Amino acid sequence: MSETKITVIYDNPTDPSAFESAYEAEQLEAARKIPGQVRFEASKVWPKEDGSPAPAYRMIDLYYPDYDAACVAVTTPEAGAFFEALGRLSTGGVRILMSDVEVAQQ
Repeated sequence: MSETKITVIYDNPTDPSAFESAYEAEQLEAARKIPGQVRFEASKVWPKEDGSPAPAYRMIDLYYPDYDAACVAVTTPEAGAFFEALGRLSTGGVRILMSDVEVAQQ
């Protein structure tokens, strides 16, 4: 069985400064505490070439050994704390995907 990845895509917040001031403590640190991860990535989306915002703002990727492990992880109290903060901070919208990693990083 291949890895499973949970991707959180934050759309552009209504107040980027407020989002950034809370992001590290309320999202990154909370995401790192969700158990069972084999890898963690966080990224900020580049603006378009003309300087205008892209449709997405930031992303967090949480990698798990398999689908079952990812499903267990999202039911933990640590995940609950992460998702509660996510609801408060993602003022511009958010998308969450769970996907099968078909080609893993070498």
